[in-house]
Amino acid sequence: MDRMPSWLRRHLAALRAVVVLTLLLGLVYPLVTTGVAQALFNDKANGSIVRKDGRDVGSALIGQSFTDAGGNPVRTYFQPRPSAAGDGYDPTSTGAGNLGPEDIVDVLPVPGAKDEEGDPDQGRQSLLTQVCARSQAISELEGVSGARPYCTPDGVGAVLKVFPDRAVSVNQACPAAPFVATYQGLPVECAKAGEDYAAGRTVPVRGDAATPAIPADAVTASGSGLDPHISVAYAGLQAPRVAKERGLSLPRVKELISEHTTGRALGFMGEPAVNVLELNLALDGA
Repeated sequence: MDRMPSWLRRHLAALRAVVVLTLLLGLVYPLVTTGVAQALFNDKANGSIVRKDGRDVGSALIGQSFTDAGGNPVRTYFQPRPSAAGDGYDPTSTGAGNLGPEDIVDVLPVPGAKDEEGDPDQGRQSLLTQVCARSQAISELEGVSGARPYCTPDGVGAVLKVFPDRAVSVNQACPAAPFVATYQGLPVECAKAGEDYAAGRTVPVRGDAATPAIPADAVTASGSGLDPHISVAYAGLQAPRVAKERGLSLPRVKELISEHTTGRALGFMGEPAVNVLELNLALDGA
């Protein structure tokens, strides 16, 4: 009997390898790992779903908003950090705002102008102005100072474009009063929407604000946009409001915060954090 051609032997060997590896890695391995995960880590393997009164209300791994129909914070609940994932905490649009610390100049909306989709021009807020605006909003909600370095009292980035004969507060649209009247002897003007100030020297003004009362995680989004946790400091800032709105004692609310605070990963990585959904559910039970 003639021997099988070498090229055919090689193809059959390759085919057998494909079949064996497909069965091992495409069927046996997934079944084994899935079975082990379901047996040892059933809750985590199924998404760490949080249930209340027999129904699913969220996941301990994904944050969610606690707002009313108008998008306003519900005062009886702890609020999460901002989210840049879609309209907020959308797992299908997870991601960050991709804005860095040098993003400090706004694009002011031009009255009457339309964007590419035909909607009224909304302009674009810089990262700095987003932080300042969030700080101001939290200040009003919590009754604390929202002052931050490089932020104006009206909640935008304190940034000047300096020219030889004048300076312009580029994030304060006219007719707003500039946050400073003069800069190094130059008069400071408000910004006119649509005017090009690119030729000016960019000068962020720190101001005299001390260490902010509002922690950083309260005014910045996480890298994923889905972070379910807030810092212990931010939870503590919100505690007096929640206690007052719910008619609970402040020590009781702080006790619930402590019960839902996780420590550092492996004892040394990261910072202690508070799961907002689990804390709010505990408040409902209290």
